[in-house]
Amino acid sequence: MNYTLFQAINSMAGRVDAVDDPIEFAAIWLIVLLFAAGAARAWLALRRREYQQVGQVGAVLVVAFLLGAVLSGFGLEQRPFQSHQVHQLIAHAPGTSLPSDHATAAFALALAIGWFLDRTWGAVLLVGAALVGLARIWVGVHYPADVLASFLVAVAAVGVVAAGTRLGRRVPR
Repeated sequence: MNYTLFQAINSMAGRVDAVDDPIEFAAIWLIVLLFAAGAARAWLALRRREYQQVGQVGAVLVVAFLLGAVLSGFGLEQRPFQSHQVHQLIAHAPGTSLPSDHATAAFALALAIGWFLDRTWGAVLLVGAALVGLARIWVGVHYPADVLASFLVAVAAVGVVAAGTRLGRRVPR
């Protein structure tokens, strides 16, 4: 199923340069724009003295990075271009495929901003994160399950930070 879905998406790559170019941009550089937007929203929050919420967003990113690193240690599947004939549009080092670091960071940022700061900004960033994930499949460096795992890692990271925040409020000082 994972490979079948990968093939359905990746088989469209390499046909029309005018389509591939923006997708290649999304696969490599859209994450930078998402983080710039996230930083702008965090700056607005800091101006409003929402220090705890900005700290929670940062904590989600750290937890997501750690969870992703642990998950990648269990990853046994190589990247699609290592074991299959694919339309690889961007250069990438070989290695384990699960999870996608780009998608993990994008989803973690979007969900954290949406949960702790601003639902509208979070929704917009979530669309961008989904584009990053789709683009990583399109260009041939990740499977759909890698992107799904990235989303689940981000959800778990938000859950851990939200639970820690609630627990912190219950502990007497």
